[in-house]
Amino acid sequence: MSIKIHVLHCGQVRVDSSLPFHEKTINPFSYTGILRSKRHQTWLPVSAYLIEHPKGLVLIDTGWHTDVRTDQKKHLGFLHYIINKADLPKGQAITEQLEQRGLKPSDIDFLVMSHLHSDHASGMKLVKEAKKILVSDIEILDTQKNKIAYVPSMWDGVKFDTFKFQQSNYGNEKLAFDLFGDDSVVFVSTPGHTMGLASTIVQNNGKFVLLCADTGYAKKSWEQMIMPGVMVDKKKVISSLEWVRQMSQQQNCIEVIANHDTDIKPHTIEL
Repeated sequence: MSIKIHVLHCGQVRVDSSLPFHEKTINPFSYTGILRSKRHQTWLPVSAYLIEHPKGLVLIDTGWHTDVRTDQKKHLGFLHYIINKADLPKGQAITEQLEQRGLKPSDIDFLVMSHLHSDHASGMKLVKEAKKILVSDIEILDTQKNKIAYVPSMWDGVKFDTFKFQQSNYGNEKLAFDLFGDDSVVFVSTPGHTMGLASTIVQNNGKFVLLCADTGYAKKSWEQMIMPGVMVDKKKVISSLEWVRQMSQQQNCIEVIANHDTDIKPHTIEL
């Protein structure tokens, strides 16, 4: 049995540099880019992951919707448009990349959302025909408690189910959701950036890859313990980052991949 992980870039997002890497400034809202010079603006990749598994085809996150090519302000809403700008070159939308592989949204057995921030959930409607769409119940609760951080219209009309993190040996919270019940694809609770954030362990043949979503924005996040600028719980961010660092140091770790790491290029990993 082998498992393939395709790292896809579904466009880019332009944000203030203090959003991915927290900066000490006199501006408490520096991550929004408000009252900040344009020289602080930076482009980051927006990733999604297609996993070819013997038990089904799994997609993690969706990247940008094609609507950002025509009317970003309407798609993102005024506040989110101020904070981040989208770029989606032709051929990089998730449906376009599936088509390049001879696939349709209905071929996806599981679409699992790491969390529901706009740059991850924007394209949900493009792949709403996936057989099963899953979001953690904690993340859904977060969208209700912290409404300003989300754009619910992105999944309006999309039929999805929630999953619960269960007691586990994985993660700083010791909570995880085992998709197939065999430890091969495990969604691990790594809260802090959002309360329902899920990192993903994909493992086979004694090796594993960790897809840590926005727990950290790049390798230096866990190596230097640099927190993201957007977080709902600082202590949990630190705890989650420490766990990612510990995982990255294990001998059987092939790669640890952050969703927005500029050093990570599209590629395929086979386990």
